[in-house]
Amino acid sequence: MAQAPHILIVEDQENTAEMLTSYFNAQGYKVTAVGWGNDALAFVEKTIPDLIMLDIRLPDIDGYEICRRIRAHRRTEHIPIIFLTERRERGDRLTGLGLGAVDYITKPFDVQELRLRVRNVLRRSSMERLCHPITGLATGSLADEHLGELQTTSNWAVLSVGLEGLKAFAEAYGFVARDDVVRAVGLMLSHVVTESQDANAFVGHIDDLDLFVVIAPHLVDQVQQALIVRLEEAMAFFYPQADWEAGQADPDLDLPRMSVNIGVLAAPAKPFPNLEALKKAIVRTQRKSISA
Repeated sequence: MAQAPHILIVEDQENTAEMLTSYFNAQGYKVTAVGWGNDALAFVEKTIPDLIMLDIRLPDIDGYEICRRIRAHRRTEHIPIIFLTERRERGDRLTGLGLGAVDYITKPFDVQELRLRVRNVLRRSSMERLCHPITGLATGSLADEHLGELQTTSNWAVLSVGLEGLKAFAEAYGFVARDDVVRAVGLMLSHVVTESQDANAFVGHIDDLDLFVVIAPHLVDQVQQALIVRLEEAMAFFYPQADWEAGQADPDLDLPRMSVNIGVLAAPAKPFPNLEALKKAIVRTQRKSISA
């Protein structure tokens, strides 16, 4: 079953926020509501929603500035934003659309019309988001399509790569540093696959922190070993030099120690019952660990 789209509502009027939350929950969406701009920015640092409904007039930061900050970062620049506001002037509308909002709706609004606009925005967004915003690798339906094809073939192997400990790493060093790690691992994985010269290999994401490679079985060990070598060399560069050296000198030092876990799944004698079972099996293979 597909995961319900996640909507972030940024609205300081409690009645409006509660009404929208109840309504879109009833429509099958996952909804988070916050009343302050800083809370919205903190939320998107940790969780990427599928859509943001954003009021302009907020107690701390106005919606325009929130939109600017979201659009300024690669990790969040793709999130569709709908302004939902009392401001009706043409200049306000042009400002909002000029900042990259996909729609601008004035209050009071027809909630049925809003529902249709949200549905249309999410449909367009899901079609556009076939590549991961950080690594550029296949994700979502594009990745699922390639994994689904394995159900009808028998000569394949999947190399699974999972990142662990990035929550604490991001809290210590920031989400830009976290995204740099994800991007670097994606690049290393792509490079070793290219070097394998398997023209049919496919690299993608199962989710934000779990990547995979579909590759010929006779090449999977070669790719795995090449990736391990590069990860072991790169791990030191993910940390500030002083922290890395201190951590190497004292293994008990309280550092946010992340790891990259790797595993291989070979084609089974009997196909998996569905795509979700296959994806879970791929992730479960992750045992070999390269850590700080």
